[in-house]
Amino acid sequence: MTEQTTDPRQHYTADYFKRWNYADRGLGRFSMYWFARRYYAALVRRYAPPGGGRLLEMGCGLGHLLGLLQDDFQCVGIDLIDYSIEQTRLNAPRAEAYQMSADDLSAFETGSFAVVVALHLVEHLPDPANTIRQVNRILQPGGLFLFATPHPDYSLRRFKDRENDAIGKDKTHINVHPPAQWRAWCEDSGFVMLKHFGDGLWDVPYLPLLPKPLQFALFGLPALVQVLTRTTFTPLSLGVNQIGIARKARDA
Repeated sequence: MTEQTTDPRQHYTADYFKRWNYADRGLGRFSMYWFARRYYAALVRRYAPPGGGRLLEMGCGLGHLLGLLQDDFQCVGIDLIDYSIEQTRLNAPRAEAYQMSADDLSAFETGSFAVVVALHLVEHLPDPANTIRQVNRILQPGGLFLFATPHPDYSLRRFKDRENDAIGKDKTHINVHPPAQWRAWCEDSGFVMLKHFGDGLWDVPYLPLLPKPLQFALFGLPALVQVLTRTTFTPLSLGVNQIGIARKARDA
């Protein structure tokens, strides 16, 4: 786990998007970000309960995922950053967007959502286990919880500088844990894990001598195939991040 700052929220400003989340990757058409959002949207559509319903994205960022899903669900986005809320309202005009913390979901009624999504959000929380319990409460029985978070012990991280790689450089990552911990928190909160897999080896370079573009093509190819085929075959050990697909038990 990364050393916790005195107050991580001091980092959550418009500058956060320029320095961390999107500083080293483009947002344009056919970029890694572009493909990833469409991949996550496809997973939501595949595993969500039938009939649509309400969807909550915690840490909605720039709102592009909600923009893709706003025709399929009644979308709600929350984020700590005022800039994020402004962008979400532009990129997902039919979604509701509120500036609030995922630490406290008491504003939402029990069983009021069919889907909750948290992409690279839980590692920023001081008590992610508590938030996962709250997510279970606000989901309807059979509801979907989809999350993505760093995998601190993926196979090729031994070749990286842990303080400055894609995981370690963002000091607001205060709760980075191995897959077993996230699975335990989900199951203890009343979820059944449907899928738990990796997102691929994209944080190149891993090896000396080989040019970075060549390494990206070599190590990133399986991740691209997974995204293009909308499948979930990448082992956890081969993912810089881990992706969890969990369902609230129907008898909860």
